[in-house]
Amino acid sequence: MRRVLGSAALAAALMAAMPAAAAPSGASAPVTRPVTRIDPARLAELPAFIDGVMAQQIATREVAGAVVTVVSGGEVIFTRGYGYADVDRQIPVDGEKTLFRPGSVSKLFTWTALMQQVEKGRVKLGDDVNKYLDFRIPNTQSKPILVRDLLTHAPGLEDRGGITVDSPAGFVPLGTFLKDNIPTRVRESGVESSYSNYGSAIAGYIVQRVSGEVFPDYVDRHIFGPLGMASATFREPLTGARAENMALGYDFKDGHFVAKPFELYSNVMPAGSASATAPDMARFMLAHLGDGKLGEARVLKPETMRLMRETLHKNAPSLPGMAYGYMVVRESGPRLVGHGGNTADFHSFMILAPEADFGFFVSTTGGQGSYGARTELQNAIIGHIFPEAPAPRWTSTSTPPVGAYRTNRRTYSEPPQPEFDIKVSASGPHGLVVETRGNKTYWEQIGPQLYEQVTAARAGGPFEKLEFYGPENDRKMSFSSQPHVLYRLVQ
Repeated sequence: MRRVLGSAALAAALMAAMPAAAAPSGASAPVTRPVTRIDPARLAELPAFIDGVMAQQIATREVAGAVVTVVSGGEVIFTRGYGYADVDRQIPVDGEKTLFRPGSVSKLFTWTALMQQVEKGRVKLGDDVNKYLDFRIPNTQSKPILVRDLLTHAPGLEDRGGITVDSPAGFVPLGTFLKDNIPTRVRESGVESSYSNYGSAIAGYIVQRVSGEVFPDYVDRHIFGPLGMASATFREPLTGARAENMALGYDFKDGHFVAKPFELYSNVMPAGSASATAPDMARFMLAHLGDGKLGEARVLKPETMRLMRETLHKNAPSLPGMAYGYMVVRESGPRLVGHGGNTADFHSFMILAPEADFGFFVSTTGGQGSYGARTELQNAIIGHIFPEAPAPRWTSTSTPPVGAYRTNRRTYSEPPQPEFDIKVSASGPHGLVVETRGNKTYWEQIGPQLYEQVTAARAGGPFEKLEFYGPENDRKMSFSSQPHVLYRLVQ
């Protein structure tokens, strides 16, 4: 189903700038930002625009099913399903009822829960996480892991697999899994963002410990229930109506979709085991854009909600960083924050533009191409509503540090996999070719160590940027769309 409001509601894309208020303990005060007006014509055209993008993606990008919901001016202006929730049975995606897996977008529920405990004074962002655990993460570095380091994916831990199981028989209690699977600390905490599902799960376990409520019960009672997110749940596997309305995950083999079993992430539940409908996600977005309030329900104080959207840590000096659990997608024009989520089968993203009182959630399932389709769809929506121009080109002399770059998100206790390194080579005095797993992209210089990807696909952007930084003996590279990781020169 699609719900499109009249022109008056579509034009109501303003959010009054609110004064900064006292911040939670251990945090900086939120910044007051200007209001951004959305072009009413672009907003009115958005439903037809999304329909067109989705028609192309279903035809060319192995998308079996998808859902999109858009909020603006305090209202849901568009919710629609595309393709099939069950291909074999020809059951179409129902935009109002079909559940999708938001993957790591689930972390935003966890960060909301954690900040509720910060507001109550049960947790302080500047505390050692071990203060709140019934086991200890070894302090093998000079500094302990602080609670705030979890929010920015900067606990300094290696990244391990083994977070999913084949059947509920493999489930263990959250605390037991975390105690028995502590990753190795490979750097000081608070220094580099390097995506950590383990760290996010620790945040949820802290909520469970200090509240005295089992994590899924806590989220039901203090987030999903108050906000009217009737279908949302962290519990696995699904039962009853949720199971009946759940979209299936797929592989794409020999030209057709092959259904896969429901994925099970309960051992790291707070990091990404949620299932939800588009209306559930819309209500969550409205609450965050409403500075913690939806209808009569309030889940966080306004000053806490505004604070959560402010940058807390950056890897690259000139690119967006990490906020309090949010990824900063764009720093201005307007400021965009959000979070992506990828399970093996579902690919999702939620974007908020608080200065414009606008947000959207997308989720796709299907073959391998549906991952790229998700990214293309989110960028198409951003470029349509908040178009930007390419940056001016740089013409002064500089030399890029070419070579192979390796992600800081990996299992350091195992041999590296050079086949996954990103290879950077020069192309003329101010161009670069970036090769990732055989795919090449072209970039042009826009600053001393800053480059922008060249593409003709999106006239209004957004335009991906990359930056080189760090001392000569430790050169690093970051992408604007990946504030949660960095890449280090290895050869």
